[in-house]
Amino acid sequence: MTSDTRISPERLVALRVVRRVSDGAFADRAFAAEARKADLDPRARAAAMRLTYGAVQRRRTIDWLIDGTVERPSGIEPEIRDVLRLGTYELMWSDRVPASAAVDQTVRLARTLHGVPRRRAARAGLVNAVLRRMADEGPEQLASLTDDETRVGIRYSLPDWIVDGLQDALGPLADTVMAAANEPAESALRWNSLRGPLADVLADLPVAWHGDPDLPEAIVLEEAFGIETSPLWAHGLAMGQSRASMLPARVLDPKPGERILDLCAAPGAKSTQLAALSENRAEIVCVELHESRARGLEALADRMGARLDVRVGDARTIALEGTFDAVLVDPPCTGLGVLSARPDARWRRRPEALEELGELQRGLLGRALELVRPGGRVVYSTCTLLAAENEDVVADAGRPIADVTDRFPRWAHPTVPGALLTVPGRDGTDGFFIARLEA
Repeated sequence: MTSDTRISPERLVALRVVRRVSDGAFADRAFAAEARKADLDPRARAAAMRLTYGAVQRRRTIDWLIDGTVERPSGIEPEIRDVLRLGTYELMWSDRVPASAAVDQTVRLARTLHGVPRRRAARAGLVNAVLRRMADEGPEQLASLTDDETRVGIRYSLPDWIVDGLQDALGPLADTVMAAANEPAESALRWNSLRGPLADVLADLPVAWHGDPDLPEAIVLEEAFGIETSPLWAHGLAMGQSRASMLPARVLDPKPGERILDLCAAPGAKSTQLAALSENRAEIVCVELHESRARGLEALADRMGARLDVRVGDARTIALEGTFDAVLVDPPCTGLGVLSARPDARWRRRPEALEELGELQRGLLGRALELVRPGGRVVYSTCTLLAAENEDVVADAGRPIADVTDRFPRWAHPTVPGALLTVPGRDGTDGFFIARLEA
């Protein structure tokens, strides 16, 4: 790419990230690297993230719009398509700048791509023509999708198999979830009581926030804030974690003196929360399959002051001595409840992986039930919303579900008595399924 100082830095970062995602990179990792390299201030970083994530999330809808404005969609170069994706997103879904400014900036982006002057001029002309037509016709095209039940996947920019799975599992709630998948994710922190009082966190928090009556450790941010570059992170006083992700540890309810097992522990948000809830007076064994992730978990525990016993191995077969009072099973899943935070996940997931995931999830839950003591408790939680990974897995375990809805009534599962379900769009947080099984 060539340089043009008249292009906003957030757009330059967004284009670099979108190009890397098109080449196979993970959006969150690529964005963190490019934003750090560009040294964006908090406001520009938030704008770049919204532009990047929006263009990646709404890719199917955007490509449908782009393809409707040109005679030969297949002739658009991949690099130019990525530029057009950014421009289309800004025109159709962002009200930060006038349409004319969005078109001008996107045309300038096209000119930064490598090539001889004549080629760069032709690219800029194509982008200008497409986006000006988009500005005129795009809103009407989008409106035509509103009641078209044959194009739900295009409307919400999701693969059809995900649409079908969410509709089967959630019924009328599916539209709420699919719409939320294209909006910014909840920005929340978890206060770590092992490192100091809540007042210490709030004293160093430069943005507006509010709490949650059911989760005393939750700090829901109302403005952008980069926790990983703050003293709060360095000193272990807080870490980024959605409220839905805080629920499984609360449902497990660890007590001082207990022996706790976290079967799928890394990256460690729930493990370190278990340590905090038990005041660092429980024996917490954490199992992680991959050595590198296990070491990352240990580093997190060290920063958060959490006492964890990290073991490396396959949770289904690793040798573990004795039994446990409580076991948390948070297995690998399709992650369809966290699509706002993982913008490219919808394009990476494949329906054929569901069977293999189901076998893994059943194996992990079965091992947990083998390792828990009689009268103990097992919590099964996922960040997905498909019945095949949630209700079906729990039903196959053949154990009664303990009712935890008296403690968390607003998150009661609509069809599984006693279980919890957080719904993106309705609850303002990630989508999680949580069930506590009686041992």
